[in-house]
Amino acid sequence: MTTHRLVAVLCMFCCGLYGSDKASTGPDDRALTDPGSILSTSNPEARPAPFEDLFYTRNVFGAAWSPDGQQIVFTTDMSGRFNLWKVRSSGGWPIQLTQSDDRQYSAVWSPDGRWIVYQQDQAGNELWDLFAVPSDGGAPINLTSTPDIREEDPHWSHDGRAIAFSRKPKQGAQYDIALLDWSTRQVRMLTHEQQPGYSWNVVGWSKDDKTIIAGRVNPPFTDADVYAIDVSSGKAENLTSHQGTVRYLASSVSPDSRTILLSCDAKGGYMNVALLDIASKRITWVTDLKWEAFAGTFSPDGKRFSYVINADGLTEAYLVDRASGKAEKINLPQGLNTLSGDPTEFAPQSDRVIVSHESSNQPGDLWIYNLSTKHSQQLSFSTIESLRAIPLPPAQVVHYKAFDGKIISALLWMPFNLKRDGSNAALVIPHGGPTGQRSDYWSPEVQALASRGYICIAPNPRGSTGYGLEFQKANFQDLGGGDLRDEMAGVEFLKATGYVDSKRIGITGGSYGGFMTLMAIGKEPQTWAAAVEMYGIINWSSMLKSSDPSLNEYLKALLGDPEQNQKIYQADSPITYIRSEKAPLLVLQGDNDPRVPKEEAQQVVDILKNEGRTVDVHYYANEGHGFVKRENQIDSVRRTTAWFDQYLKGIAPSSNEENTQVSH
Repeated sequence: MTTHRLVAVLCMFCCGLYGSDKASTGPDDRALTDPGSILSTSNPEARPAPFEDLFYTRNVFGAAWSPDGQQIVFTTDMSGRFNLWKVRSSGGWPIQLTQSDDRQYSAVWSPDGRWIVYQQDQAGNELWDLFAVPSDGGAPINLTSTPDIREEDPHWSHDGRAIAFSRKPKQGAQYDIALLDWSTRQVRMLTHEQQPGYSWNVVGWSKDDKTIIAGRVNPPFTDADVYAIDVSSGKAENLTSHQGTVRYLASSVSPDSRTILLSCDAKGGYMNVALLDIASKRITWVTDLKWEAFAGTFSPDGKRFSYVINADGLTEAYLVDRASGKAEKINLPQGLNTLSGDPTEFAPQSDRVIVSHESSNQPGDLWIYNLSTKHSQQLSFSTIESLRAIPLPPAQVVHYKAFDGKIISALLWMPFNLKRDGSNAALVIPHGGPTGQRSDYWSPEVQALASRGYICIAPNPRGSTGYGLEFQKANFQDLGGGDLRDEMAGVEFLKATGYVDSKRIGITGGSYGGFMTLMAIGKEPQTWAAAVEMYGIINWSSMLKSSDPSLNEYLKALLGDPEQNQKIYQADSPITYIRSEKAPLLVLQGDNDPRVPKEEAQQVVDILKNEGRTVDVHYYANEGHGFVKRENQIDSVRRTTAWFDQYLKGIAPSSNEENTQVSH
């Protein structure tokens, strides 16, 4: 998510402060990290984490309460595919509800508890259909069956007669809201967006089901409004009309349909939580921070609501009592502590919430937090037991200065048992986006590398979210420019620790991280000894011809009109520099990627082969943007590790990488 600056006075809103979060700490308070303070601790139990153990450890997300509060449905890849499972909310053995080779997300129960509706695509193509399956098990039903249209994010009406969802034709550049009649399966368009790249999303239904609260956001995610849409006529009223670029991102409607919980960056370009009174359009602020604060949902009884604070890649979840305004932090270990629930994380009885906890060395799991006892009970157990016995290095947040004085945050993984003798291999891992942030989430890929002795750093360069609007916009029309220099400053930080061999540094990333990898080896060829890029962009101009139209509008918002800004597109494309690269390059790509099509990878490989460079490529059938099938995840990390072992450590490809030990 991005954040934005208030550029005009919002005279129509009367604003007050709600709650106790008045601290103004944030990015300005970051202290620089002394590279000499970085340590590799001794741990005699440290050893490489087996690839299978890392990827047989499950991912768990997308939880939803049953109407009676007795069961929870969620998405997990326990079977090696992202399918739907359900479990008693009191705990117990989970039951697989659906079986498919394809991804199944966004599960929601019908109000009567008889059905569960979800979205599913085919072979990673992101052309989602809406499906329904009986909650007690049975054959799934394809409700939409439209191979050239995306239907996603379903929301049931309270009476169970209709489902509101987001809809975009394959060749369309904007998302609209549509309604599915449950009894007839007929679909009716509710919005008719005309601006390319603009997207509508459903927030929730009013109590009487006559109104839908919705959001509308522009392509670069710098401006957004909240609307009340009359279901019968489609007439939309803007509840947050404003001047300039400000984001109003609604997340929940109160049970009495009088108040909207939202996130807004009107406070100096930093995202904060607020309450919007629908009748008066009056905003009451809940937080006043320079770290990102994102709204959650209201409890079914309307007495509480939730929000999450993201402080430098670490998140904490809060519950607010509406009567007193008191905010209470949910007590979980440090990492990413977020709220999980569709349409709300609160149980129907408003007595419990679903929370998710993970960190860079602790896989994510669902927990049930009891509001009266303030006790958390673990619901899912995703880690394979053999992995628990292996010490995994945690991430630490470090700060260093960029070329122009900007402070850059990065996550750093220091393997155990390294000597500070300048002999160790290191990897830079740029994140996707560019409007994204590397946070303290579980990454089996990073742990595969860090547990094998690779020092890993993942910077949040300019263009990243989480540090305010000015920072987020600092790479507009300069992709692979200043943000690459921020990544390079991370290399200098690594060298200054005294642990890293400057001739044994590699780089790897996916999506925009793949783009950054290609830019880095082309523009800074002397730095890198090896590289692995996954589904990255080589040429922005060719991307416009083959990528999803809505993504193209986002790209234009970052780089400008392609006809008027041809020089910018050329200067910001790795194809301009790639012939200067020297690092052996491995390319990994999904065959069905709708965001960064296979043609981008083919260009990279063809160019470097013609130049006589060391390059290899592997394409994954039935994969889209990223690899989600377990066998492909294991294969890709094996290839990545073997590539870096060969070119950074001099280990022959035939060696058994599972037995490669970290030196003591």
